[in-house]
Amino acid sequence: MVAISFIFSVAVLIFSVIIHEISHGAVASRLGDQTAKNAGRLTLNPLRHIDFVGTIILPIFLILTTGRGIGWAKPVPINPYNFRDQKYGSLKVAIAGPASNLLIALIFGLLMRFTLNFNFLSPAFFQAIYFIVSVNILLAVFNLMPVPPLDGSHIFFSLLPKSTLGAQIFLARFGFLILIFLIFFFQPFNNFLSYITGAIFHLIVGSI
Repeated sequence: MVAISFIFSVAVLIFSVIIHEISHGAVASRLGDQTAKNAGRLTLNPLRHIDFVGTIILPIFLILTTGRGIGWAKPVPINPYNFRDQKYGSLKVAIAGPASNLLIALIFGLLMRFTLNFNFLSPAFFQAIYFIVSVNILLAVFNLMPVPPLDGSHIFFSLLPKSTLGAQIFLARFGFLILIFLIFFFQPFNNFLSYITGAIFHLIVGSI
């Protein structure tokens, strides 16, 4: 039973991240950039999205050594110079990933909300739905943080004037180190994530 639960959790996480990445590529395609489509990345096949270090090695190592993990799928290739909308194209593509996770959370969260009183459904069903909703809310909120290389940084940078390019380059260079510090050494950041994700969860699902 534990093995099945673990496999299910990993599968949910992987496909939630894959849908996140596909959404970036799909919006880019709608905006005129076919780079991801031509590379065969607009697919649910996990083998096309797995980054050996970011998806497998690093998360397992961190979870085993610290109890917390961070990882990533292989980013879909995008060429913003192909966008028909040069002003807001990058912003739209960046928002697409977190938006897809929020949509998944909303669909399954409402399913949970309106079936809680169905006594014929097993607790395992609700545990599965709970995990799907929680993981996708966390992915959305975390990726909206304005720290490179997260989507939130692309959204944030697209709204800044060109005069801040130096600061953007600095943040892009040290963004990953900043994320490591926030996740593993700055507890208020984790408390903030828990508070926001919990608030969104209860907004969608209600009291359980």
